[in-house]
Amino acid sequence: MARVVVDVMLKPEILDPQGQAVQRALPRLGFDGIADVRQGKRFELEVDGPVDEAALARIHEMAETFLANTVIEDFTVKVEETSEVAGASK
Repeated sequence: MARVVVDVMLKPEILDPQGQAVQRALPRLGFDGIADVRQGKRFELEVDGPVDEAALARIHEMAETFLANTVIEDFTVKVEETSEVAGASK
């Protein structure tokens, strides 16, 4: 089983009010020096079988037609190694 990650972000020219709200809050919380914040979505897909060119093409099609609004969002698709050992998140 493999994991494919689809990251969806607003296009740079699209206003990001959530990112702006986070950016304005950071100095009040003691986190200085952050010039810009953009908020997005991450989809982790567990894929049965190998992630070959056909599987990646199908996932790309899924991202383009269902996961992202390509009028205002860009997306990237990448394959991540999966670990057999489950650990606690930090």
